Amino acid sequence: MTAVVTGLDVIAANGTGVAEYWEATLAGRSGLGVISRFDPAGYPVRVGGEVRAFEPRDHLPSRLLTQTDRMTQHALAVTGWALADAGVDPAELDEYAMGVVTASGSGGFEFGQHELQKLWGTGPERVSAYQSFAWFYAVNTGQLSIRHGMRGHSSVVVTEQAGGIDAAAQGARLVDAGTLRLAVTGGFEASLCPWGLVAQIPSGLLSTEPDPARAYRPFDGDASGWVAGEGGAILVVEEAGAARARGVDRVYGRIAGYTATFDPKPGSGRPPGLARAIRGALRQAEVEPSEVDVVFADAAGIPAWDEAEAAALAEVFGPRAVPVTAPKTMTGRLSAGAALDVATAFLALRDDVVPPSVGTRGSSEVDLVVDRPRELPVRTALVVARGAGGFNSALVLCEH
Repeated sequence: MTAVVTGLDVIAANGTGVAEYWEATLAGRSGLGVISRFDPAGYPVRVGGEVRAFEPRDHLPSRLLTQTDRMTQHALAVTGWALADAGVDPAELDEYAMGVVTASGSGGFEFGQHELQKLWGTGPERVSAYQSFAWFYAVNTGQLSIRHGMRGHSSVVVTEQAGGIDAAAQGARLVDAGTLRLAVTGGFEASLCPWGLVAQIPSGLLSTEPDPARAYRPFDGDASGWVAGEGGAILVVEEAGAARARGVDRVYGRIAGYTATFDPKPGSGRPPGLARAIRGALRQAEVEPSEVDVVFADAAGIPAWDEAEAAALAEVFGPRAVPVTAPKTMTGRLSAGAALDVATAFLALRDDVVPPSVGTRGSSEVDLVVDRPRELPVRTALVVARGAGGFNSALVLCEH
């Protein structure tokens, strides 16, 4: 794969925009806190990674506010920032040579909740016509393609946490194949509302720890689940030659290799698929395990899942052979949110620094970077993610 990333931007619980987010991440400032958008006192889960410092009216036209969920408002704003970062004006490019690939795990939960409250509280005549699509998991792809006039191949992937990786890889494939000249790709989540939270609680995978500083502790003996987060990231992906032709003199790096696998049926006796995904991504990238400088972990915060991930990393790289990090400990784990990890990994490549994990002591099984960043040459990064239900994805990023 030869596609390069020429622009990116993010929104997360600990920062709105890439500059604020990256500063907070390197400083180890967490955005996790007691949920404030509603009173969580009656719920077993009370901690979340809310996006608080974002006023959609400051970034979007008013006509879009009435027809979009917060998740889509984040996606629309961040895409504008990422295109500006790439120096791209979509109006100057062939509309059929640009496309959008996003990931979503839940769609516009909060918008849907409000309309259901209207339905049962005041009657069907009060329900917004925009309910027909604002809740839909594909809505971000649609709204972004309309707003920026991108009429080429566009799609959505739904593989939970792994979706952000799958979307980035699909965007890169479309560019490498010549189907698109430019792909906008990413993933977003904003399901910290009563309906969104109760949809996640029955899985038993979310942390019920009420202390935000102790709620999300991957690779820690006291891990009790993950914290749900909001936000996401967008990448602008282009073919390297096309980027040079339009005068781009700085890229974040190259999407070099990708593989997705699916875990076997429980009880089959066959091993999980994560190690196989990692080896496949390294093989496609033509990268040896010893060349990987950092792994951005899935970091579920569920003891059995963390043990399985540590075992997969040890199988491929050797015990504690590569630095591992989980900056999502500062943002919460976003369904489809591996896009945020991918963007963070490109920032690590840019600045030769591994961001820390916070709130966790780590374990003897992995060389987890904790509490403070680790400065070292970062030329190759591996991002891994797993989705509930058995999805595994691995993405190799390299310097251009």
